[in-house]
This record gives sequence, structure tokens and C-alpha cells, in this order.
Amino acid sequence: MQRPLDPVSLQHFVAVCEEGNIARAAARESLVASALSKRIAALEAEVGVPLLVRRRRGVEPTPAGQALLARSREVLSELQQLRVELTGFGQGVQGSVRVLASPSALAEHLPDDIVAFVAAHPAIRISLDERMSPDIVRGVRDGSADVGVLWDLIDLSGLHTRPYRRDRLCVAMAPSHALARRPSLRFADTLEHASINVSPGGQMDQLLRRQAALLGRLPPYRMQVSSLDAACRLIGAGLGLAILPLDSATPHAGAAGRLALVPLAEPWAIRQFVVVTRQAPLVSGAARELAGTLASMSS
Repeated sequence: MQRPLDPVSLQHFVAVCEEGNIARAAARESLVASALSKRIAALEAEVGVPLLVRRRRGVEPTPAGQALLARSREVLSELQQLRVELTGFGQGVQGSVRVLASPSALAEHLPDDIVAFVAAHPAIRISLDERMSPDIVRGVRDGSADVGVLWDLIDLSGLHTRPYRRDRLCVAMAPSHALARRPSLRFADTLEHASINVSPGGQMDQLLRRQAALLGRLPPYRMQVSSLDAACRLIGAGLGLAILPLDSATPHAGAAGRLALVPLAEPWAIRQFVVVTRQAPLVSGAARELAGTLASMSS
């Protein structure tokens, strides 16, 4: 069985190619010329092809040697970068973390929580992308993402799952709406009134359709929109009500009372968000640090 190539031998080979002379390369690598010649000969024996053309005034790489020279520089550069990153761990966790988050998580506390985390861990780089929940789960499972933040209303088997924050659903409507003065509402009450479908096909839409089906009804959607902001504009104009997360809808209600927000009195109206990662040991230290910090904010 062939042995893996030795990084030290690769470094010596790069020095020989760059100097074009065994003696000068040996001085650069703090070796005697005979020892360096033996290392290059051993490297050629390992790969099974000549790597250098030896001439009277020096050496130059063969085509195989040129290919090895290019790859050796890349490998040695990567190793140096790894050394720098690992050295930094003595002063705290470092690294980069890719986070996928659902639109509902991004509409609430997650951006502020990540800003606070980055301020406390400036050596950790965070990339944050919005995805629908099935794409988040798929990304974490296949390793293209490190951390996922989403509503727990989906199959999370095989992932390490920790609670994050919770929120409550409410019924948002114009202040003049017939239901606006109620202290709370049941979902059945809303089915008698025109409503707005926010993010069709998403988890909220699926939940509401399922709950309506249990009551033998269909949601009375008058129109559909893809964003919370658009939904709140239509609601404020009196074009229908919508089931929305209370924390997300509150800023849109405004001090002037542009929207009335009435709590939805259903056991499923409390939403639990979760932080998901792959199982140990497939999680980097930086990703564990972020996931643990978010989980500590569980409410």
C-alpha cells in the first residue's frame, strides 16, 4: 500500500523547484545537499515517475513535477491556513458557521440574537440564509449547512434538536373588524370571515388548512401574499384577517392602532422554534457554540 505524501517532502520539493538548484534549496531548508537529494529521490520513488530533470547548471521540474509543484503549493497553503486557525483556538472558539433559518424565525428575534453572538465572538464568521423548513432540514442533514433554526412542526429525526424561542399566534385584523374587540378568539370564529393567506404552501398555511379540515371547513382565503409586510397592508385596508405570529405582527400594528391583534386561543397557537445541528462529532466547535447560545435563549 502506498504511503501518503509527506508534507515536509512536498515543502522540500517546492524549495528545489523555486531555487532551481539542490545546494541553494538545501541551504534554504537547513539541510545538507546530499540529504535533500535523497529526500527528492525517495519522493520520486513514491510517486513512480521522475519529477526533476537534472542538468549541469541545476534542475527543473518534469511535466509530472510541474503538476506536483502546483498541487504542493495549494496543499502547503491550506495546511498553513489550518495552522493559523487552530492556533487561534487557544484564545477562544474560531471558525465559520452557515445558518439556515425559516422566514418566521428571521422575522422575530433571530437576527438580533445573532448580532449579539457575533459581538461576543468576533472570531466566528456567520453566514445567514433564509430557507423554507424542508430545505433547512435537508441542508443540515447533508452538511451543506451547520445550524438550522425553524418551527418544530416537521420531521427532525436524525438531527440534534434543542428548543430556541417560542411565540404565540394571533388574529390580525383592521380595528373596525367585527371581531376586533374580542379578548381572544377560537380558530372556528375566524372561518366565518374572509382571510388572507400568507406564504402559501408554507408551514403556517399547512397548519391552518389541517386545523380547518378537522372542523370540516376550508380556510376562506380571499387573496394570498408572500410577505408579512404585504399581508399587514391588506389587513389594515380591511380586505381580510390573517393568522400571524404576535411578535412579528406587533411592529406592524403601530402606535396609531393600524391593526387589531387578538390572541388565538388554541393549544397549537404556541409555536416552538428549535435549533438543529447534525449529531456529534459532525459539528464544529463554532457551530456548537452558536447552537448552545441560541438554545440558552429558550423561552
